[in-house]
Amino acid sequence: MRIGTETREYEVISSWACLPEGMSFGYTHGIEVDSNQRIYVFHTGSPSVAVFHENGEYMTSWGEEFQGGAHGFYLHHDEEGEHFYITDTERNLVAKTTLEGEVLLRIGTPDLPEIYDEQRTFIPTDVAVGPNGDIYIADGYGQSYVHHYDKDGKYIRSWGGTGSEMGQLTCPHGISVNLRGEEPELYVADRGNNRIQVFTMAGEPKRLITAEMKMPCSFYFFEDEIIFPDLLSRITILDRNDELIAHLGDDPEASKQQGWPNLPKSYYRPDRFSSPHGVCADREGNLYVAEWIEFGRVTKLVRKS
Repeated sequence: MRIGTETREYEVISSWACLPEGMSFGYTHGIEVDSNQRIYVFHTGSPSVAVFHENGEYMTSWGEEFQGGAHGFYLHHDEEGEHFYITDTERNLVAKTTLEGEVLLRIGTPDLPEIYDEQRTFIPTDVAVGPNGDIYIADGYGQSYVHHYDKDGKYIRSWGGTGSEMGQLTCPHGISVNLRGEEPELYVADRGNNRIQVFTMAGEPKRLITAEMKMPCSFYFFEDEIIFPDLLSRITILDRNDELIAHLGDDPEASKQQGWPNLPKSYYRPDRFSSPHGVCADREGNLYVAEWIEFGRVTKLVRKS
């Protein structure tokens, strides 16, 4: 079975992740691939990180401490190696870990009493890391701010706040650094406003991307392209100028079903997505898609054109 267009086509492998007997996914939220082409699935079950060979063979698991709160999942590559940056929506924190799960840094609620108190909580949904190691946290389920820290977790600045004006955000669900231009930029999936908002690395708003949006969740940059899950209900690929290349697996009816995203298993089809939440690409350009579904769903798309 294949999906895509004449110029961008993929073969669908719907039962790619081979979990061992007795193990199951929770909601599958994030997915990443390391330099050795191992695939990491971040889900709300326990252990929360499941590691697979690129052929779907199960390798190991870790991350029991993130059970229930597993959400944002970013693998950063730099001269120090590869590290995960994780958000936990149950414990209101961000963690930096090794590939084996050792926690190296934790960041909790910012000390900003004008933004956070007992009623106004910090619920981070994604993390990005700049070329200099600075950390950017999207408080997507909390107060709709972006918080900027240095590489050691020292607070620098914040911006945003709930609203729809330029510079304001409503559920900044995902955040990534765009390195395709002359200078780095921050891309924020301003999901509640159904748009992507682009900022300087210091938080100054630059422009909006609004066409062809269906609740963007997060981003994955591959070569000159940007790939992101539209929660309602497809994968979108844009070129280096943020122009559309393809929509994959679009199912306009999925989110209209009663009980969405947790629908009867008989509803789901291998060539249609329901609630994609995370995506990554391996070195061959094959895609791995994690969906926000109660029992988890991971699909591999093998690139054919």
